Amino acid sequence: MHRNYEIEINEILLEHNVKPEHGLNTQQVIEQRKLFGVNELKQKKKQNIFVIILNELKDLMIIILLLAALLSFIMGILDFNNQDNITHSELYEGIVILFIVFLTVAIAVFQQVKTNSALEALKKISAPTSRVIRDGVTIVIPSSELVVGDIVYIEDGVIVPADIRLIEANNLSLQEASLTGESKSVKKHTQTIFGDNIPLGDQKNMCFSSSIVTYGSGVGVVIAVGMNTEVGKIANMINSQETNLTPLKKNLNKIGKILTYIGAIICLLIVVISCFFISGKDGGWNKTQNWLEPLMTSIALAVAAIPEGLPAVATIVMMFGVQKMAKKNALIHKLSVVEVLGSTTVVCSDKTGTLTLNKMTVTNILNLDDILNENFAIIADKKERKEKYLEIINCGILCNNAEIDLSDFEKVIGDPTEGALLTLANSFDINYHDKRKEFIRLSECSFDSIRKRMSVLCKKDEQETIFVKGACEELLSCCNSVLINGKVIELTEEYRKKIINATEQMSKQALRCLGFAEKKWDKSNEIKNIETFEKELTFIGLVGMIDPPRSEVISAINVCHTAGIKVVMITGDHKLTAQVIAKELGIYKDGVNNIIVGNELDAMSDEQLANIIESTTVFARISPEAKLRIVNAFKKNNEIVSMTGDGVNDAPALKTADIGIAMGITGTDVAKNTADMILLDDSFSTIEFAIYEGRKIFRNIQKVIQFLLTGNIAEVLLVFFVFILSAIFPNTFHEALNPIQLLIINIITDTIPCLALGVDSAEKNIMFSKAIKNKNIINKEIFLRILIQGLFFSIISLIAYLLADFIFCAGNNGIGGHGNGWISGLDENNGMTLAFFVIAISQTFHVLNQRSNTESIFSRKNEQNYLLFLTVLISISVVVVLTLISGYGNDTTKKILGINFMSWQCFIIAFLISISILPFVEICKFIKRRTNRFAFL
Repeated sequence: MHRNYEIEINEILLEHNVKPEHGLNTQQVIEQRKLFGVNELKQKKKQNIFVIILNELKDLMIIILLLAALLSFIMGILDFNNQDNITHSELYEGIVILFIVFLTVAIAVFQQVKTNSALEALKKISAPTSRVIRDGVTIVIPSSELVVGDIVYIEDGVIVPADIRLIEANNLSLQEASLTGESKSVKKHTQTIFGDNIPLGDQKNMCFSSSIVTYGSGVGVVIAVGMNTEVGKIANMINSQETNLTPLKKNLNKIGKILTYIGAIICLLIVVISCFFISGKDGGWNKTQNWLEPLMTSIALAVAAIPEGLPAVATIVMMFGVQKMAKKNALIHKLSVVEVLGSTTVVCSDKTGTLTLNKMTVTNILNLDDILNENFAIIADKKERKEKYLEIINCGILCNNAEIDLSDFEKVIGDPTEGALLTLANSFDINYHDKRKEFIRLSECSFDSIRKRMSVLCKKDEQETIFVKGACEELLSCCNSVLINGKVIELTEEYRKKIINATEQMSKQALRCLGFAEKKWDKSNEIKNIETFEKELTFIGLVGMIDPPRSEVISAINVCHTAGIKVVMITGDHKLTAQVIAKELGIYKDGVNNIIVGNELDAMSDEQLANIIESTTVFARISPEAKLRIVNAFKKNNEIVSMTGDGVNDAPALKTADIGIAMGITGTDVAKNTADMILLDDSFSTIEFAIYEGRKIFRNIQKVIQFLLTGNIAEVLLVFFVFILSAIFPNTFHEALNPIQLLIINIITDTIPCLALGVDSAEKNIMFSKAIKNKNIINKEIFLRILIQGLFFSIISLIAYLLADFIFCAGNNGIGGHGNGWISGLDENNGMTLAFFVIAISQTFHVLNQRSNTESIFSRKNEQNYLLFLTVLISISVVVVLTLISGYGNDTTKKILGINFMSWQCFIIAFLISISILPFVEICKFIKRRTNRFAFL
C-alpha cells in the first residue's frame, strides 16, 4: 500500500519529477492529467425522468396492479360478445386501476427527483481556485485543473483543494471535522511519520481535500486528485452502496406475492371445478358459450384479491406524516423510508455536532488559589469574582489570533480553541476588542508542536508584558514563579505537583487543559526572541475546555432507551473523551457497556464484531470505512439501524443505514443530500419526535393493511363460495358481486376511510414498548386476525345473499320489494344487492375497530378521530345513495350497478347484519384483554 505520510518528501518530489521552486511545466501537466485524471468527483450517470418512472413501475405491487388492469380490460373486451351486458363495467375498473397506478407513481417520482444529489454537494465543497507554481511562476487556476505533482500554496481560510503532502508548514492548523469527525484543529508539520494504519487525524504531514485552514500557511505537493483523494474514496463508497429496499417496500412486495399466489390458486380451483361440471354432468354447464362465465369469475376473483388502493393509501399516509414532521423540523427526503423510523432498534450517532455542539467551550478556570485548594468549580460559580481571574482572561485574549464573526456571535473565525477563550472573556463581560486596543501587540512567537506554546509581547502605556499559553507541563518548565492573590512567589516543587495534579483531574473529565503565564518585560532588553520570551515566567492559572453535549440530548436519549432503542456513539475522538461524554449522556455505563477503539475494530473479523457489538455503545477513533462495518454488523444482527451525522465522513454510513439522519445547520451538503432525513434545527430531541411519529405511521400503515386485506379476503371468499353454489345449482345461484360493485367497495368503502385511519392518533403506550425488530409489518397475529375477521365478513355477506330472496320477496314471507322467491329461482340482482350492501357497510363500520387491536372503540374518547367518523359517514352515504339511484333508476342504471330496489325494511335488516361486525370484534378484544389468550383475536 502506498502510504505518502511515511515517504520522505524528497522521494515524493523525485517520483513526480518536480522541484518546489519551479513546479510542473505545461507538458508535465498534460501527462499527469492523462495519467491521474482531473481533480473532479465523478458521479453516477444522472437518471432522466423516464428511467425514474420505469424504476417505479418495476415495483412488484405496481406490476400486480398493472396486471389487474390488463385482466379487467380483457374482461371488458370479451364482454363485447355478450349481448346481455351492455355496460362493459370491467373497462371502468381497468381505467380506475390505471389512475391509481398513475397517482402512486407520480408521488414517488416527485420525491425521487428532489433527492440523490450527494455527489453534486461533494463537488461544491471543493475550493474554486488554487494558487500553484508552474513553469517557475505563481499563478491562480481553477481547482479542477490541479494535477498530481502540482506545488500548491494554502493559507488561513482556504479550503484544501486536493490531498497534499506538506513541504513547508508555517504554524499551520487545519479543521478536519468534516472528514475525521474531530472538532479541534489539527496542527500540521512536515516530518515523515512511520507506522501502519495511521488514522487520517494523525497523518499530520498531510492536508486532505475539503479540510479548512484555520491558522498559518503552508506549501505542499499534490499527491491525489479527484476520486483518488480521501473525499473521493468516500464518494466511491457512496456510489458503491446499493439502495436497499426499505422494510415497507419488502413487506408490500411480500403481500403482493402472497395475494398473487392466492389469486392463482383460486383461479386454478375455479378452472378445475368448471371443468368438472362442464364435462357432461346432468344439470351442469354443458353449453360451450358458458366457458366465459368461469373465466370471468376467476379473473374477477384475481382482481378482487388485489387491494388496489394500498400503494396509493400508504404513500398518502406517509406524505401526511412527512408534512407533520417537517413542521417539527424533521425533513424527510424519501417517503418510502418514513416507516423505518417506527421500527428503528439502533441509533448510531456521530458525536461531534450531533450529540455535542461542535464548539470548544471553556468549562473550568483555575487560578493558583483554586489549584491549591482543589476547587474545580465551573465558570458559572466564579463569575462574581472576575478580578481574581482577570490575568488569565487577559492572557487568553491577547495570546490569541481568533475572531468572533460580528454577523454571527456563535461563529468563530480561526482556531476553535482560541475562539473558546474569547467566549470565556465574553462570559465575564469583558470585551476582547477593547482589551486588544488596550494592550498593543508588538511581536509574536507562534505555536508549534515542539514547544507546544504561543507567546506574544504586548505594550500597555509604558509597560511591556509577555503573555504565554500552552500545554501545562511544557509551560511549567519555563516558569520559576506563580501568582497567588496578586503576589508573585517562587514556584516550589509542591506547587508544581499541585498544578500537574489539577491538569490530571481535569483530563479524567475529558477536559483539554491550557496553562497561562506572563512576565513583565524590560524594555532595555533588545533581544526579543523565543528563548528570552519564554524564560523565567510566572504561572497564573489554567482552563479546562470541552466540546459540550447538547442540552436536550440527555432527555432525548432517555426516551430512546424507554422505547427499547439502543443509542450508540461513533466518534473520531480519543477513548477517554468519548467515554466521559458517553457517560454524561447516559449512553455508556461502567461494567455494562463496551468501548471499542478504531485499531481494535480493525483487528476484528466481521463475525467477531457482530458478536460483541450488541454490548458496545461507544466507538472511538473511527474511520469512515469502520463506520460502514459498524452499521453492517448491526444489520447482520437483524437490527434496524438509523445513523446520524453531519460530516463528509458520515455519508457512506448514512446511505448504508436503514435510515440516515443528517444535521441541517452544521451538516455538510454531502451528509444532507445523502441522508433520508434532515434535522433542520440540529436538535437530537427532534429525533425523539421523529421516532414517535415514525412509530405512529408504521402502526397506522399496519392498520390500513390489516383493514384492506380483511375486506379483500371477505370479497374473495364471498365470490368463491357463491361460485361453488352456482356451479352446483346453476339455475338458482348467480354471481355474488359484479366488477363495478367490487370497484365501489374497494374505492368508496375501503380507500376513503383508510386515508383517515392512516392519520389516526397514536396509542398512549406507543413509546413504552420495544421497537419491532423483525421488520414484518404483518406478523402471525395480524395474519390470523385478517383471516378470522375476513371469514366473518364473508359469512354475514353470504347469509345476506342467501336470505336476499326472502327479504325482497313480495309473498307472505316477504318484507316487501321485488323477486320471485328462492324456490322458483333467485333473482340475480337480489342476491348481489344484499351482498354488496352488507359487505360495503360492514367494512365501513369495521374501520372503527381498526384503531386498536386491544382497546375498545369506546375507550379513546379523548383521542377521537373526527376525520375517520366523517369518512365513515361519507362512505355509508355514498353506498345508500347509489343503492337508491339504482333502485329507482332505469334498466341501464340497474345493469351498470346491478342493484335492485330496497325498501326501508330491507335497509334496516341489512344495517343490522352489517353492524354485527362491531360486537363481534369487541368480544374478541374483551377476551384478549381479560385472558391474554388467543392473541390473534
